[in-house]
Order: sequence, then C-alpha cells, then structure tokens
Amino acid sequence: MFVLPVYLLLASAFGCHAKIYNAVSDLPSLSYDFVIVGGGTAGSVVANRLTENPDFSVLVLEAGVTNEGVVDSEAPFFVVDMLANPIWSYNYLSTPQAGLNGRVVPYARARILGGCSSHNGMYYTRGTREDYDRYAALTGDQGWSWDHLLPYFFKNERWTAPADGHDTQGQFDPHVHSTRGLTSVSLTGFSYSASARVIQTTAELQDEFPFNLDMNSGTPLGVGWLQETIGGGERSSAATAYLAPQFQQRPNLHILLNAQVSRLVADTGNDGVAFHSVEFSQDQFVASRKEIILSAGVIGTPQILQASGVGNKTDLQALGLHTLLDLPSVGRNASDHPVLSVTWAVNSTDTLDEVRQNATRLAAAVVEWDATKTGPVTAIGVTHVGWNRINDDLLIQFGDGAAGPATPHVELMFTAGSFGGLMPGHFFSIGTAVVAPLSRGSVMLNRTHPLTGPPLIDPGLLSNEFDVVALREGIKMARQFVTAKVWEGYILNEADSFVNATTDAELDAAVRAIAGTSSHLVGTAGMSARDAAYGVVDPDLLVKGARGLRIIDASVLPIVPAAHTQAATYVIAERGADLVKAAWA
Repeated sequence: MFVLPVYLLLASAFGCHAKIYNAVSDLPSLSYDFVIVGGGTAGSVVANRLTENPDFSVLVLEAGVTNEGVVDSEAPFFVVDMLANPIWSYNYLSTPQAGLNGRVVPYARARILGGCSSHNGMYYTRGTREDYDRYAALTGDQGWSWDHLLPYFFKNERWTAPADGHDTQGQFDPHVHSTRGLTSVSLTGFSYSASARVIQTTAELQDEFPFNLDMNSGTPLGVGWLQETIGGGERSSAATAYLAPQFQQRPNLHILLNAQVSRLVADTGNDGVAFHSVEFSQDQFVASRKEIILSAGVIGTPQILQASGVGNKTDLQALGLHTLLDLPSVGRNASDHPVLSVTWAVNSTDTLDEVRQNATRLAAAVVEWDATKTGPVTAIGVTHVGWNRINDDLLIQFGDGAAGPATPHVELMFTAGSFGGLMPGHFFSIGTAVVAPLSRGSVMLNRTHPLTGPPLIDPGLLSNEFDVVALREGIKMARQFVTAKVWEGYILNEADSFVNATTDAELDAAVRAIAGTSSHLVGTAGMSARDAAYGVVDPDLLVKGARGLRIIDASVLPIVPAAHTQAATYVIAERGADLVKAAWA
C-alpha cells in the first residue's frame, strides 16, 4: 500500500506551510499535540524545537502583534523608544512600593511576537556558575547545573562579528562561545571615546576594578566588554532567530496573534487534575492532545494559573474562584534587580546624547543604518559592564543573597551618555543594579476584577535592607571608578539628583527616592525538588499535582541570577524543549 510521507500528511491537515494567523477562524484546526501559551522569548524557542519533529503539531498563542516591520525593535539604538511605546507593551504599573517610599513604578513587559527579547536592552549575560549550581541543588537535578547547561548556552548562541568589523581580539574568550546557535551575540558595533577610558581604568584601578576578558565564562567578577544579542547591526530576538521565515514554513507550526489567553481548562477525577484545553480571546477554545506549555512569562504565567484555579486556595476563595489545584507558591517568591544611574557631565560631544539630540546627526545615522547596518544606530551606547562584591563586614551585618563567593552583588553598566540620551547636554553614566537581592515580591490577581483587571505586580523592591545597602555601595563604586587619572579633564561634575548625598544615611535616602526596577522579575512559578512541599513545578518543569501542563519560561527560576535574565530564559527553553521531547519520544 502506498503511504504518504509524514510531512505530506501534515501538510494536508494543516495547510501547505506554516502561517501566522490573526483570527481564530482562519486556523485550520482547533486541536494540536502541543499548545504553547506565549510566543515570547521562551515560547518561540519551544515552538521551534518541538516542530523539529514532524510528528508533533504545535500551536503558539501570542497575545501581541507581529514583530515584523517594527523598526524600533530592529534598530538597537532605539531601544528606549521601543520600551516607551505603549503599542508594544502591556503598560503595567507596580503596586505602591514601600521600599521606594510608596512610589509606583512602570513594569515593562512586551506585547509582541518574541516577547521581551523584542524590546529589551539586548544584554547577553549568562550569570555565574554558582547561580546554576544553586538551581541544581534546590531542585535536586544536576541537569540545571552550569556544566550541564553550558551545551544549551552553546545551542542557543551564534557568535557574530560586530557591525563595524573591528578586531575583537582581547575583548572576549572564543572558548566559551558558540557559532552554531540561532541567536546572534556580538560585541558593540559602534564605540564612543569613553570606551577606551573604561578599559584604561581597569589598569589604573586594577585592584578595585580588574579587567575580565569574558564575563560569560561563569566567573564574571571584574569589568569587561558587554556582549549583546545583536547580529549584522540589528536586534536578534527570539522571533527573528527561532521563528524566522524558514521555520515558519514548517507545516506542523501555527502561530496565532492577538490571542489573549484567559484560562486553562482541566478535568478532575480520581487520578488528579488533567489539563486539556486553553480558553482565549472571548470564549475561543483550542485543545491539546499531549501538553499545554505555559510560556506566558513571569507575570502572565501566574496570572493565568490563578485564573484557572491553580494557586493558594485561601487567596482564590477570597476572590470567589474555584480551586482546582492548591499550590500556595504560585505568584510568590518573586525576585528582581533594583537599579539606578549615577551621571556626570563631560567635556566631550562624542556621546550618544549628541546623536539623540542633534536632529541632523540622528538623521544621518538612520540613513547609514538603513543603507549598511553600521554606525551609532547599531549600538545602545553601553559598551562595558562590571560586576563587583560588597564588603564582607556588610554581609555579616545584613546577609548575603549571592549564590557563592564568586558571584557579584552589584552590576555596573558604563554608558557614553545619559540613559537613552534623554537629558540635555553630554554625559557619562554608570547604571548600578543589585544582582543578588534578598527582597521578595509577588504577582497576584486583581482583587477587584480578578479575571479582567491587570495583575497586582509587587516586586518588593528594597523591602530587605540588604538591597538598600548594596545599591548604596554601588553608588560608591561608580563614584570611585571615575577617580582614575584617565577621567581627568573629561569628567566635569556629577549631574544626577543625589549629587549632594555623601553620608550613608543620605545615600540610603537617595536610593529609596530614586531606584527603580530592571524588569528582571523571576520566581513566580518556581521549580523545586520533586518531594518539596513548596514550589510550582518539578525539575522537569511539570506543574506539581497536574497532568498535561508544563511551564517553560523565566517564572520557573527560583532565584534571580546575577545577570540580565535573557540568556537564562533561552537556556530554560532549550532544555525545557528537550525535556518535552524526551517525555514524548
């Protein structure tokens, strides 16, 4: 008997090639092997890797719009514009933060294919070996250790020459990178004169700020060149890398945009809770034959879980919601990086401020980028990053959130300009963030409109005194950095709002008055050991007590790594996809 090849059978069932749909009525089916909730950083990876198997049919439900043609996303220089544009964002606000004197702060979350990888700062920082070894210890699974995850970092990363083609010898270690992955990673493609001064400082103040050849080696302490998810002068996002046109052609992959998921549907019986379908966009349903994979992110994932009856039973009952699965950790244990910036006026016009504020210069830069993908529009202005630890005496007094002695407490981000070039004048700034915070927060349903209102996002910023102290010490580190001889004649004066804060008490007050969030929240669906009474997912990322439901996104990280969370999210997704494949081999 003649048998059609598998890919032809799938083509017959699902259309001649994969397609991005804008209406549910256009979908050729409402039943798939896997339904992925969220086409963001993690969801895009999982969709790509699962559809490598032609026997798997996959539907991605993305609440946002397409990333194609969004120039502010494509051009690295316009990252601030991308973040500020309400079209591409959920426009969330935090709850009033007691640690910030009651201030409410914006909380950036993307509403576009590729998720936050389509509008973030493009930092590619993995974190420390100790971060991942701590995850392995907490879960009882060595698969989450640094050594076991390094191949997944390599599977994700495609090292790429910088846009300006400059000689990168001595700026990174090729032995800890890969050229075989999908996400482009490179060094800056355009530098300002401040860059050379940063490197010279590591020679003049080498005891305090030693040079680190490659912060992505697992031991990031020191100052080195920033690596970014940029390739060919353009942003490399999960959408451009993992959902590129050649992957969209797979007949077993479908992507539905403008599909806001409201809840997951399950059956309950003697054998527990089994999830089988997803409700989205005004009473539309799609069924999963194998698994629902929740990749809605650190805010969307706990929101959908709680709306589906998965969470703390007491909290759900207070909102009038039926409890399918009592998991008190859902939405809890969130951790984030508080951040602020120290800024100085400089005796130079060679800054990103000049490009941003000079209409003629900016227009010329855009023309250059459009024609050749070179010039200042290929870069964000941050060329180097530093990682440092605070004094041991302070750790004894206030505690220590770091994963180990080789893990930093503070990140320093060196920018040839004011943040985004938004202040009139010419500046040099050092962003300062606490990357080993002890504060914890939560993401919970809206108390007034639990199923329709925005979630209550409480990152708990500076709720632990350690984080205030660490950020204060970060300000001191930034000020010390510009005392090197190389800055003489270049630095004019400090130009931020806390310039007169010098004592610890004054600096602590300034920290609480000024600090904001890095939007690096994790932990709201944290993984834990299989037999642990806390946590939301087991080490295989399966929701505890449920069948047919797995979570693959940054919400499963039990503690925020000492790094920007993009690289860690890619690795969770790469390994998570392999776990799914193994389960359904």
